[in-house]
Amino acid sequence: MTISRPGPGVACVHGAVLAGIHAQIIQVPATITAGPPSIAITGVPGGGGREMRDRVRAAVLNSGLAWPSGGITVNVGPASSFHRGCGLDLAIAVAILAAAGTVPAGPVTGRVFAADLGLDGQLRPVRGIVPVLMAAAIRGGHVTAVIAPENTPEAAILPGTGIVPVQSLGQVAAWLRGEPLARRPVRPALPSSAPEPVPHEHPGPAGLGVSPVLRQVLEASAAGGHHLCLTGPPGADVPALAASLVTLLPDLTGPEAAEVAAIYSAAGLLGSACTPITRPPLRVPHHTVTIAAVTGGGAGLQPGEAALAHGGVLCLNDAPEFERAVLRTLTQPLSNGEILIARGGAIARFPARFILVTGMRPCPCGAGSGCTCTPPQTRRYRSRVTGTLGAWMPLRVAVDPADLAPLADAPSGGEADALSAAQVAQARDRMNHRLAGTSWRRNGDIPHHELQRTYPPAGDGLALIDHAVERGVIGNLGAGHITAVAWTLADLAGRTRPGAAECAQALAFWTGAAR
Repeated sequence: MTISRPGPGVACVHGAVLAGIHAQIIQVPATITAGPPSIAITGVPGGGGREMRDRVRAAVLNSGLAWPSGGITVNVGPASSFHRGCGLDLAIAVAILAAAGTVPAGPVTGRVFAADLGLDGQLRPVRGIVPVLMAAAIRGGHVTAVIAPENTPEAAILPGTGIVPVQSLGQVAAWLRGEPLARRPVRPALPSSAPEPVPHEHPGPAGLGVSPVLRQVLEASAAGGHHLCLTGPPGADVPALAASLVTLLPDLTGPEAAEVAAIYSAAGLLGSACTPITRPPLRVPHHTVTIAAVTGGGAGLQPGEAALAHGGVLCLNDAPEFERAVLRTLTQPLSNGEILIARGGAIARFPARFILVTGMRPCPCGAGSGCTCTPPQTRRYRSRVTGTLGAWMPLRVAVDPADLAPLADAPSGGEADALSAAQVAQARDRMNHRLAGTSWRRNGDIPHHELQRTYPPAGDGLALIDHAVERGVIGNLGAGHITAVAWTLADLAGRTRPGAAECAQALAFWTGAAR
């Protein structure tokens, strides 16, 4: 990456654009020609170019730098490929200053400029610094990113990438001229209105006092990546159970942690005290959430709740209260582990491989013995979830609020949770060994046709599933899910292959008959 002058009055620097969580390093050339004073920024759709022009001109003048005379033209690429500039203000300003000769335009390799500019010339932080640094590193060689000081903690998540935090455009110009960079106190970053990207301390299953069956469900979900539907009256704290499920999940792998960091960076949720993300995230959106908030979109195609839950748990409490269209949007990530959205000619892909936890009441009123709901009302209420997402949820269990009474004996509860987490980790190891050489990491990832062909249960277990299909209790899709859960139960028990006991228990989970 260079600051270079291809010809008289022409200079080129590197900036970045962002589509979803994927950044692209682009060239930002600027040229100055004789004529009346003017400035045009091409390649930006809509009125974005005019806004950039006004900000950059004000920032240059308020930094005590001379504004070039003549006609200035800056290009940030074809409008069809422009997604969202990740701090293109700084790249545009440096390109103009280099074309005017205010800063050296000789080759200076390995620099990318990513910051917005205030009218006073101060550098402003931007979203998506982690994807920008990833994209810059892919280009090879040592990369130096010139960024706002507030982005420094976020950029430091990626080791081996050189960063130069600079307070103002005037300091950038002085640094490019070879002057030492003055250090000033870093302005505090704006507080984020969003929750932290990863959970901190949550009670595990033992801390909640869950029943043995519910504990087994949580262990199976954590080990095999199986989605979970919990049914219970008001007071059955489904978000608490989802949080306890997170405690059983193993730490994120290196690639998963990098993807999660990129997602939260693009969403602007890493905050000012960034540390490497190692634990799976937990997202609990409210039932009034919109489709765009779940899938992503808006200005710059930002990640939504499905992507923010990548590698962790997405909990939909009172799931039937969500709009049916919102629930339908989740079928895409449940099917292929990603969200694909297109807005205004731009396409963004968000990784979204999570464990879904849904909660609902037995009937619309949830009044229990005093219920006045009719059977058709109850069927319509439950079908909002089971008819839309039921095909992806093999673990279905009723929750009694008494199951969530905190245990007085916290130490023993902690020991039980540690034992459950260890069993989940051992089950994952068995899966990794069995699935080595494939693209799958968990039993829940294996396609159903591959389960039937390559990983059938033992004869008595297979006969049990086949008999359930013949009787019409389950369909072929349900048979695949039951087989996958049976493998997970066998992995948790240390068995080499599921038999009748594991298949019967998996069938009971699918039908909601487990007790």
